[in-house]
Amino acid sequence: MPCNRFSVLDLLVLSLLFRPLPWEYAIRNLFRRPLRTFLTFTGLTTVVVLVFVVISFVRGLESSLTVSGNSQTALIFSLGMGENLEYSSIPMRTSDLVSTSVSGIQQRYGQSYVSPELYLGTQVQIGEKDSKQSDQGEEALGLVRGITPSVLPVRRQVELEEGHWPTAGEILIGRLVPAKIQALETDLAIGQWLHFEGRSWQISGIFSANGSAFESEIWCRLDELQTAMKRQDLSLVALTLAAHGDFADLDLFCKERIDLELQATRELDYYKTLQRDYGPVRWLAWLVILLVSSAGIFSGLNTMYGSVAGRVAELATLQTIGFVRRAIILSLIQEGVLLAAAASLSASMIALMFIHGAAMRFTMGAFALRVDNMAVLIGCSIGFFIGFCGAIPPAIRALRMPIVEGLRAV
Repeated sequence: MPCNRFSVLDLLVLSLLFRPLPWEYAIRNLFRRPLRTFLTFTGLTTVVVLVFVVISFVRGLESSLTVSGNSQTALIFSLGMGENLEYSSIPMRTSDLVSTSVSGIQQRYGQSYVSPELYLGTQVQIGEKDSKQSDQGEEALGLVRGITPSVLPVRRQVELEEGHWPTAGEILIGRLVPAKIQALETDLAIGQWLHFEGRSWQISGIFSANGSAFESEIWCRLDELQTAMKRQDLSLVALTLAAHGDFADLDLFCKERIDLELQATRELDYYKTLQRDYGPVRWLAWLVILLVSSAGIFSGLNTMYGSVAGRVAELATLQTIGFVRRAIILSLIQEGVLLAAAASLSASMIALMFIHGAAMRFTMGAFALRVDNMAVLIGCSIGFFIGFCGAIPPAIRALRMPIVEGLRAV
């Protein structure tokens, strides 16, 4: 019995030593100073929205490069070109040689999944233009790909959203082309014109490609692009390997045909290489996130310092009636975290409504900003971290003041 009595007394003593303030106390304090709460909420929301912008940039870039590659697709292009496919030049007959010389290429109804393509970056101007008209509008760098109907079995992620397959003098544009050439979507609607490589082309359709890099490209017929450029060569040959196909056979073919100076790579490996090349850009983006978060923490500290400084007498009174400093600090942290949680939720809604899916122009073309589950998790975590860290230092500083001096404070 004595042991049980002492254990109960011990529990009572411990409960008196650390009796937390009621949960609703922190909530009521937020509404007692509506202007200060609103300004703090606005500042935290702005910081978290900026964090979402940078995270969505990183996630969008990574997603675009990831979905662009296909494990069954291989690329053949000039030896020594690295990732610069626009500078590659291979003979026109390469596609026929690959179809007849390499086994393991996927086929359907006797047709091999081999796509000869001419790929380049060129100056693009909006509108129809002829010799009697002066230049109108500014030119922008666009990505053009000359293709044949055989591109569809190879680029299986491509879907025609509007319009029809291009005929003579017509082109298809990806849904992100307006962002790439900095044009309005109305200027690139079906039936409008683009001018590049010395002639005008009418838009016949708009396609999507599951968020891949192809969505920022302009597609036209291979033979017409070759005629316009006065070229009879190709930039690359894309092909799809069958389930039983071996990439080593294709690689061996490229090495044996020394006269053609070819090299082969898996499309997935090609885009992985691009991801490594853009590694410094991603690190720079994370550095920006760190700097923005640090600025948010200092902003939260400044706001909380001002909030706590006006409540010195209140905090001293709480200590006088028996609440220990740890309980008061916990209550102040609750206020900061509650405010940060509301700001993070508001910033998430803003990001999903206005940032997610927005097109971003980049050197590789264009891609859509992506606010996915990971972006929401990181953004909200940073918001909670700012609220938590912003409340601790001012609370500790205020509670270091002697109780008597705190009660005299006005």
